[in-house]
Amino acid sequence: MNHLRLSLSAIVFDFDGTLAKLNTDFPGMRKAVLGLMYSFGIYPNNPDNLFVLEMIEEGKRMIARLSPEKEADFVLQANDLIENIEMEAAENGKLIDGTREMLHELKKRGIKTGVVTRNCEAAINRVFPDIHSYFDSIITRDHTPLVKPNPEHLRLSLQELRMAPKCASMVGDHPMDIKIGRDVGVLTIGVLTGASRRDDLIQAGADLVLEKAADLIEIIL
Repeated sequence: MNHLRLSLSAIVFDFDGTLAKLNTDFPGMRKAVLGLMYSFGIYPNNPDNLFVLEMIEEGKRMIARLSPEKEADFVLQANDLIENIEMEAAENGKLIDGTREMLHELKKRGIKTGVVTRNCEAAINRVFPDIHSYFDSIITRDHTPLVKPNPEHLRLSLQELRMAPKCASMVGDHPMDIKIGRDVGVLTIGVLTGASRRDDLIQAGADLVLEKAADLIEIIL
């Protein structure tokens, strides 16, 4: 039996890999964006070191220097590319077992909840059509340019929840989620329903690692 008990007033969740399985083709997404960059005549240094959204930002900066008249077209095409891949993944995506039940129970206990995700809003709505009835704050990349790993993504969520970091937790399946949680000063909880291993999350600084987000119900007062 788990005797650990936590007292929290707010919990902010990552989405893909934490609350739902979308199986997004990230390698294919990166390849598509890189191909688009090449078609615009730009060749970034070390693209493997960048996440997809950061690849687009780098492409935007490069085009702004070389051919500013093409900048808007590049951004539009790049965003369409990644959104189409996300929507295709969302079509076959599903919530992780126990997610609805957990969220319903957190609401009953008066705990505020939020989502911070690099996904587009349309994709998460496709997987979780009634998501807005469960959460007090949902911030996708459509709502802010300051997405994870920028800690402002989480800070914005806490502002909307009107909650101090000391009263909140960040729950996610990726070291990025743990990092922003530590940067903001909330309790950090890793889950093993995504691609990251327990050691990855611990090395990132997770205060606690659970098998799945739904296990929170067993330890939240």
